[in-house]
Formats: sequence, structure tokens, C-alpha cells
Amino acid sequence: MSSVEFAEIDFAPPRVSIEGSPETGFVFTSAIPLHPYRENLGQMLRHWSQKTPDRIFLGERQSDGDWRLLNYAEVNRLADAIAQSLLDRKLSPSRSVMILSGNSIDHALLMLGCFIAGVPVVPVSVPYSLLSKDYLKLRFIFEEISPGMIYVADGDMFAAALSSLNLDGVEVVVSHGKLAEISTTPFAELLETPVTANVDGALALVGAETVVKILYTSGSTGQPKGVINTHGMLCANQQMLAQIWPFTDQTPPVLVDWLPWNHTFGGNHNFNLVLNQGGTLYIDGGKPAPGLVEQTVKNLAEISPTIYFNVPVGFAMLLPYLEQDEALRNNFFRNLQLIFYAGAALPQDLWERLEKVAIQATGKKVIMTSSWGSTETSPLATAAHFPLEKAGVIGIPCPGVSLKMIPSGDSYELRVKGPNVTPGYFRRPDLTAAAFDADGYYLIGDTGRFVDPEDPGKGISFDGRVAEDFKLSSGTWVRVGLLRVAALAAVVPVLQFALVTGHDREEIGILGWPNIAACKKLCKDTETEFSAEALVQHSEVSAYLRQMLTRYNSVQQGSSTRIARIMLMSEPPDSDAGEITDKGYINQRVALQRRKELVEQLYAEPPGAGVIVL
Repeated sequence: MSSVEFAEIDFAPPRVSIEGSPETGFVFTSAIPLHPYRENLGQMLRHWSQKTPDRIFLGERQSDGDWRLLNYAEVNRLADAIAQSLLDRKLSPSRSVMILSGNSIDHALLMLGCFIAGVPVVPVSVPYSLLSKDYLKLRFIFEEISPGMIYVADGDMFAAALSSLNLDGVEVVVSHGKLAEISTTPFAELLETPVTANVDGALALVGAETVVKILYTSGSTGQPKGVINTHGMLCANQQMLAQIWPFTDQTPPVLVDWLPWNHTFGGNHNFNLVLNQGGTLYIDGGKPAPGLVEQTVKNLAEISPTIYFNVPVGFAMLLPYLEQDEALRNNFFRNLQLIFYAGAALPQDLWERLEKVAIQATGKKVIMTSSWGSTETSPLATAAHFPLEKAGVIGIPCPGVSLKMIPSGDSYELRVKGPNVTPGYFRRPDLTAAAFDADGYYLIGDTGRFVDPEDPGKGISFDGRVAEDFKLSSGTWVRVGLLRVAALAAVVPVLQFALVTGHDREEIGILGWPNIAACKKLCKDTETEFSAEALVQHSEVSAYLRQMLTRYNSVQQGSSTRIARIMLMSEPPDSDAGEITDKGYINQRVALQRRKELVEQLYAEPPGAGVIVL
């Protein structure tokens, strides 16, 4: 496939500046200066409501199957009404709006109304309300924020979660459904608020330092921490993106996107990309999960995005449909300019399969790219604005970003400074002080290395998390992030997630979460309904793992990449315990601590049931 050409796309050239040496470390920057940017996100909506009032901004599929579509003029009018309603209620930076529901047009309108009124919005992970058994994280966030208003789309669905909170003095707004013992305000009432000149007056007071969001990250241990997001951070980040992706000026982006708005990827990177560039966002009610990915497929069969964003597990679930359905494949690629993955490295087998279906549909390879950053960096810190041949490259610093690279073993610890970086954590000066070095660089906790030390313009490859990486008893470093991706690729599609073990031990092990459907396909006895416990120890599943990992090990050069043993786990990752986020990311540290007995079983001698020693 290497001889097949890439489809053309207008990227900014990868110009960089670098100072330092391999021994002392580097300061790595873009040679492209950051241009002036807007002071607040509300100005973006005002701009497009005047320039392209009739262009569709938001679309959402309704229960009858039809799309609810709102243009920029309509969204601007409704967001102004909401902003007025917030001002009437005396909501302010100290009395914010907390949103418990997932992505929807009503959620977007409320968020935009907050942008205009200068009221912080706090979108909360939906599983904290709907999947949690104890609501501990929800209650923690609620008590720390002390909101003036809480919004839920469906009162019936969120009744139990709301009942766990002390709602004295807090207005509860619902789009539909009922709450038997809680007084509520219909969302439609906010939309009917007469708008006064106070709305434009409030927007004029919203500056770069104004807090726009508090985004709670799961954290490696303990309770979530609230990352302060300012208007300036997010506007600067969108200016960076506009400069490295000039094609979005020429073709306003059209997205079909499910990524949740309580995360920086979906809520800041993607939503604000559409808002800044005057594009169209079709809110995808599907997600990468059985029974829900079909909704994504249905949406993509109707709407051809110009950029498609997803996480690796999302591409893994979508690919079989693209491979088998020619009409879907052709529509998906009809207007597609760019495929973007984030959150984790895209396994090489998925990369190659995406290339193949793109060539089938268009005769060319659609450019696939990624970036790197975190909630604390808005999220964009580096980006690969040039064609890539394989996964793992996170690109070069964006305009305005300075990357400090500190030697760390055979790699570099990465630290970030720029106008896109958070001022700190909400009501946690201790966490804020610990998050920055003496030069003001944010300690993001990741490592990387140059793709080509002789040509920094080719970018940095992600090398793992500082907190995840460990040493074997021999003193050899293990780069967990790279090894996890390699292990998943080696036994595709049997493993869905993996934990890498071996800290202070002689050899590397894997605790794996199985892809149940893929495991069943390996079993010749298709008539028997196996329990999860039986399936993970099935002889044909074990034989496949042994065969594929033996093949993988045969080309490894040392103990830092060779997998010595593996065991599949039947208990799925627990979101309440912090093992997995609602975007499907695994917290290695938390999961290993919670499953330390399984780690002991993995290394027991003689090996116990279910342990495969290679």
C-alpha cells in the first residue's frame, strides 16, 4: 500500500525550532508564530450567526428517526435566551451550571448560553450518575462546585442520582421526564426568556482569563480533580488548530461525533473546532459499544464527515461495517479529508485496515493523524500536520507551545508551556503547585522520543506514561504504553484491553480483558453457551494466544519487550473503581492495584489455571 498516494490536504508546513542537547535536554517549539485569537468563545457564535446565519450548526437524531437541525442564527438566538435566564438567576463564576447528561442539542445550547453569560459550565461524566452504585464521585464534584443550577435531559433517568444530592438552593432543569419529589424547571422555559441588552453587556465582560469550564479528570488515584479551563486557553488552542489545519478555512468541518463533552477531546477540541470554523456538528447518539455502534453506522450511512474523530476502540468496532458494506464505505469517504485518532496509539492492524477501505472507496489513502495533550492543555499541545505512515507519532509543538524535553532513561519526559495551559485545579492550590516546574512548564507525565533525531521536524513518538513505566528486577525499563499497543496488535482481535505487569520482577506479564465475541469465534463448539469464566480459559482461546504471542516474541530483542506470561480476566473493568473511563481508557495504576491478587496468580509457581507461560 506504500505506493498508493495520499489524498491531498492543505497542512501548515512542519517548521520547528530546537535548542539544547541530548545530554541536557531540549526546548522544542514551532517556528510558526501564534496569531492573535478571540478573547472568548461566545464571539465565535456571534461571528458565524452574522456571516453564515443559515448554515446548519447542530444536528441531532430524534426518536422518530428524523434529524433536528438548527442553523447558526437559531442557535445564537436560543443561546442568548439561555444567557439571559442565567443572568436573571444571578448565576456567576461562583454559582456555576452543572450538566449531568450526555451530548445533545439542549446540552449544547445551555453550554453556549454559559459561554455568553460568563458562567462556568461543569459537564460531568454520565456514568457517575447512571452506572455508579454509590454516587461518590458525583457527590464529591457537586459538593466541591456548589452549583446554582443542575441540568439533566431526562428526569426519570437521573432521579436516583439527583436524590443522592442535597439540592437545597439548587435549581434543577430538565428537558423531559419527571422528578416526583424534586421541584424542576422545564428547559423550554429557559428558551422563552426575553433577551435584553444585559446579554451583550455580559459577553463584553468575558475575557481571556474568565473561567469557561471546570472539567473533572478521573485522576490516577482518589477523587476526580477539577481542571480550570479559561476562555483564553480554549480560544488559543483553536487558533493553533486553525493555523496548522488551513484546510478547515477552505472547507468548514462537518463532524459526526459521539465523543463526550465532559472530556476535553469531544467538548473542547471537536465542539470548539466546529464553533471556531463555522462548521456543522451532527451529534452521534451511538458509541463504541454493542447495541450502540449500530447508531453510529446508521448516521455515517447518511452523512459524510469531512473529518472523522474517534478512539482506537471506536475504529475497531466501526471497521467491520466499513469492510462489509460498500454503500456505507463510499458515503463515509465521499467528503472525508482526514481521519484523526487520539487517547491511545492506533494499533497497526487497524491503521492498515483503515488504509485499505479508504483505497477501496477512493483509490487513495486518506491521511490519518493524531495529536497529544491533556485536559490541562485544552487539549492540543503537539500535532502531526503531515502525512504519517504508521501509528504512534504525536507530531510537533503547535504554534505558541513550548515543549521542554528532560532526559529520562533512553527517552525524554515531556513538559508543556503555552497560552493553552490551565492556570491550575479548582480549589486545589496544592495540586496546582505540584503540577508545574520552576520554569512554569506543566508536568504532563508523558515521555517521548524523536522519530528521527537528525530531523526533529518529523516529530515525536509517544513513549508512555512516566507513572506507568517501570523497571524489571534487572534494572531494564519497560515502556508500558508502547508494549500495551504491541500486545493488543499481536493477538488481535482477542484482547480488548491489557494491563502490563512486571514491576521489580524478572519478566513481563499481561492481564488481559477479552473481546468476548472474538473469543467465541475461536471456539469450534459454536452450540455451547460458555460463561465468561469458561471462555477465557478455553483451550482454543489459549492456543491462539500462545501461538500469536510466541510469534511476537520471536522478533523481540530483549526482556523489555518480550511477553513471558498472560492471563485473561473474566471480570470487566469497573468504572466506579476508576479502572476505566466512559471513553474506554484504562487506568493502569488503579487497575493493577485493585487486581493485585491476580498479578500474584499470574506469577505464581507452578502456574495456576488460566495462566499461559510462553
